[in-house]
Amino acid sequence: MAKKKILFECQACGFQTPKWIGKCTNCGEWDSLIELSNEQIKFLEETKKETHSANKAQSITTIAKEDISRVSSGSRELDLVLGGGIVDGSLTLIGGSPGIGKSTLLLKTAGNLAKTGGKVLYVSGEESPGQIKLRADRLGALDENLFLLCEINLSTILNEIHTNSYNFIVIDSIQTLYSDDSPSASGSVTQVRNITFELMRVAKTLNIPIFIIGHITKDGSIAGPRVLEHMVDTVLYFEGDVNSELRLLRGFKNRFGSTNEVGIFEMNEHGLEDAKTITNKFFDKKTLQAGSALSVIMEGSRPIIIEVQALVSESYGHSKRSSTGFDNNRLGMILALLEKKLDLPLGTYDVFINIPGGIKITEPSADLAIVAAILSSYRDRPLSSQTVFLGEVSLTGEIREVASLASRLKELHTHGFAKAILPAKPLQKTDVKCYIADEVSKVVEWMFE
Repeated sequence: MAKKKILFECQACGFQTPKWIGKCTNCGEWDSLIELSNEQIKFLEETKKETHSANKAQSITTIAKEDISRVSSGSRELDLVLGGGIVDGSLTLIGGSPGIGKSTLLLKTAGNLAKTGGKVLYVSGEESPGQIKLRADRLGALDENLFLLCEINLSTILNEIHTNSYNFIVIDSIQTLYSDDSPSASGSVTQVRNITFELMRVAKTLNIPIFIIGHITKDGSIAGPRVLEHMVDTVLYFEGDVNSELRLLRGFKNRFGSTNEVGIFEMNEHGLEDAKTITNKFFDKKTLQAGSALSVIMEGSRPIIIEVQALVSESYGHSKRSSTGFDNNRLGMILALLEKKLDLPLGTYDVFINIPGGIKITEPSADLAIVAAILSSYRDRPLSSQTVFLGEVSLTGEIREVASLASRLKELHTHGFAKAILPAKPLQKTDVKCYIADEVSKVVEWMFE
């Protein structure tokens, strides 16, 4: 008689051990280990065998190129982030804060695909059919080819998928589903992993694109095991303030395209729609107030003109440094640099930085604009609304060049800007008048002109 295999798994982190312990040695959680059933252990072993199956090595030149078939989602911005459209048989994970627009975007996408003749299944474990229809009516997503299934049992969902031929599937959300094969609660490590494996098999076997919505934790990452993001083909995150009309959809993983592109959406009475134009969304063309400066950042291949706001005020105690949309550690570095190079007593001042519009700066090209905004607020003198600052500030006080300068200057000329302060002359001819400032001390000469 074969000896029964025993395996315990932590429901908090997925750590596995053949012996039960009160405290997980991996994450430190107490009473988080449960015993896996024979079916679960067999499933894990089969998965490992599939992953480590022996294949003969072959020359890469003899391998036939795989043709990727794409279909438009009906949203220009979503297609841009996905790399050109939805790939058949792909498994895509979308995360974001509650109320940011995940369900809204996918319901509208489902309606767009249904109107083109595709048969779409929208699975919801959080809302009733009446609630979903009410939102679909507001979004203009009503169509006879769009089917709703309010269910959290995986076996029932899989039976519906295999019984009817669907061209597109949405799961809202992965943490609400449960499988009878796992004794743990919905949203646990075991449940999320096993359900994702099954959905991945369905997507690859039936060649159906599946979108799954994932809840996020307090630190902004997808809830559940980290392996979830490794299993799916594409990982998208929504960014932005839920109180703002603008939403940014950023790709963090894409097996079928680039992760450099960012989709920009607007939340209005008709739901989440493509931003028709982003002009004046992140800056104001009117006269700038003291403490404001303009710059151009690159979001993927798209240049975006932004406004940087700074507030410098005398401190009545311990000085504060705070930033919204900008890295706080980099702000501290810039302030230390200004104190050393320009002899500014910023150690006795509170400094606050804000990037309007809910956008987050992830590249160093706006460093010079941050410097200009801080100096403008410190001296209480406004800058010219026709001048834009571009450059990365180093620890030595040098201003370094930024990438895609030609695209940035072209965007400035399109919107009628006349001047740009740069660390070096552009290689290509431009209609924007460029002033050269290769170190921080020289910036002051051009700032208040």
